[in-house]
Amino acid sequence: RCGPAVAPYLGDIARILQATLLDHYAEVRRESCRCAVACARAVPEHFHMQSESLIKPLMQTISHQHYRVRVDVIQATGAVIQFGNGKSVDDVLSHLAQRLFDEIPKVRHAVTTVIGEWLLHLRDRYSYFHKLIPLLLSSFTDEIPENTKLAWTYWEKIGLQWEKENEEDLKDKMDFSVSPSHYPKGETRPGLGCRELVSRNLSKILPGLCHDITDWVESTRIKASQLLYTLLLHAEDHITQHMELLLRTLYQACSDEESEVVKNSVKAAELIGTFVSPKVSLKLITSAFGQTPKASCVMVLAAVIRGSPKEILQPHVTQLGNTLSQAGVCQQSGEVFYMEQLLYCVQALIEVCQEDCKEISLQLMKILVTIMAIPSSQDLREKVEKTMSSLAEVQQLESFYCLYKQHIIQLMEWVSVSCEGWICYSPEVLQFEVITTHSGPVIGEALDDFILVLKTCLQPSKDPQMRLKLFTVLSQLLQKASETINSQGLFPSYLGTVIKDILAPNLQWHAGRTAAAIRATAVLCLWALIHCEMLSPKEIIKVKDELMPQIIASMDEDSKITRLMACRIVDVFLKVCGRQFDADKFKNTYTEVLKRLDDASCDVRLAAAHTLANWFKCLKDSDVKSSMEGHVEFLYQELLIHLDDPDENLQKAVLEVLKEGSILYPDLLVREIGGVVHKHHTPIYCNQLLHHIQSAKESA
Repeated sequence: RCGPAVAPYLGDIARILQATLLDHYAEVRRESCRCAVACARAVPEHFHMQSESLIKPLMQTISHQHYRVRVDVIQATGAVIQFGNGKSVDDVLSHLAQRLFDEIPKVRHAVTTVIGEWLLHLRDRYSYFHKLIPLLLSSFTDEIPENTKLAWTYWEKIGLQWEKENEEDLKDKMDFSVSPSHYPKGETRPGLGCRELVSRNLSKILPGLCHDITDWVESTRIKASQLLYTLLLHAEDHITQHMELLLRTLYQACSDEESEVVKNSVKAAELIGTFVSPKVSLKLITSAFGQTPKASCVMVLAAVIRGSPKEILQPHVTQLGNTLSQAGVCQQSGEVFYMEQLLYCVQALIEVCQEDCKEISLQLMKILVTIMAIPSSQDLREKVEKTMSSLAEVQQLESFYCLYKQHIIQLMEWVSVSCEGWICYSPEVLQFEVITTHSGPVIGEALDDFILVLKTCLQPSKDPQMRLKLFTVLSQLLQKASETINSQGLFPSYLGTVIKDILAPNLQWHAGRTAAAIRATAVLCLWALIHCEMLSPKEIIKVKDELMPQIIASMDEDSKITRLMACRIVDVFLKVCGRQFDADKFKNTYTEVLKRLDDASCDVRLAAAHTLANWFKCLKDSDVKSSMEGHVEFLYQELLIHLDDPDENLQKAVLEVLKEGSILYPDLLVREIGGVVHKHHTPIYCNQLLHHIQSAKESA
């Protein structure tokens, strides 16, 4: 009502408001705020003399528990500073910034309005741009669309106003500015005034913002990371001069435990790729790899690649491929998270560069093989396979097997360079496993290198755990030989080396569980060679003298599967060349096989019975039959006892063995049967056996 006439009483009014702004009753505080606004508008020429005295009580009330009080205080603060002393901005900024985290949308709306008005109308606004702009831009990511829209509306007005006020300074840019050919999808480019405002104040804003991104309060870090993206979107190529600070901050932010901070930081890093020359950004990022590359560095690099335009990135593709495929980078860590980031780098390169990736196809394959080689989840392995398929697709190849076909020789040479010094912890062992087992039929084209590695690394003097791993790989490949190492039909020409230089030395007995496991896998490999008929009868005859004693010794191993495979291998050897055995070999063979009839495993006992049947067949046609009568008699005695075995299947198997053996010395067997029936009372099978012998005599 009084208007300007109230000026002489301004000091009294200010003192009253200082008290009522801190009243215990909320409505009194709200009314005091409205009164302060009215006073500021009534005497704008004089209000600055008393405005500072109201700042302290206002700031003491700004965090009041009632949100309506908070809203009124923020509005009053806006008017008090707008019409009062601009120097008070510094005193209220931190309080207003805190209200941007308020859970009530209306409070955040009030802050946005006040900051927008200040940026448009505050007399000293140019001095405070670098402090006020971050607060307004923070509202761009408000969860309430109305607040976001309000912030954008104010920002556009501020930008246009600044353009008009600085028209002379911006004349060239307004007349000759060119829109960038590559811009982030889904984003609208801010006006020239907005961009210039951010660019000119970025050097003052960034240090504080980078500090906030690493703050201990989670909500502060999230807000700061969102603001960083907005600022970089405005700054465009002006980012370049701040790259070192930005990258240091992003490395730290990408390691944050809060996923929202990481997500925003990755988006910010993509903008670096969009606006900063790769010559600058890639040099700075890859130089960080020269120290100890962290997952966050690789994450930032992947984002920069994703954000880069294809034509600008193309000249740097080879350098990127070479850097990432270095052992110091792709083998730096066995952590799954690190390897995932490395995979995202490869995916980004393929996605952006497309057919240009042909230049670095080998380097990318090395990286993918290394990632697949780390013990990890099936999910990561599937992602690597999918990435390999994408790499094949951009090169117009049918599948990732074609990639292996294209690079198999180089990959084998790369991985085998250091094979002389491999131990079980060498990453090359796992890489070798991936290349050989994942390349399918293609490994059949690189047998020279494959066999050379096995021959070098499977010597008894080498690390036992490493030998066990390699034997497991060989065993795995031999089980599907026609689809892997023998896909080209060339493996049989390497059999001599495989048996004499690889299998035979590792069948020798050595103490320890690992040594036993090695012997077990060596026996399995030998059986696989026989089972898939790669080891022909002709080859068996060549190697029988070298392998037979060791296979017979393997029948006494602790491993059930080793004993079983050894019985089956001896059985095959007897079929192929048993008739050429001398008396000692016959004796050594049956004594060990006979022991297996007392084995704890039913499968081994049955395999042993089958082997003894073949032993009798071989002896029947052998020249040493006459000198073996005593041994045959002993064998009859032992087999007849096993007719009393509790396992009915073994009883039947032993009966068949005795039927086969009865051809040698029928009368001797009849006499032994008589003694056993008298002692052990097993007439059923003995009667069948006697009937068989009688029938055989009549037939003869």
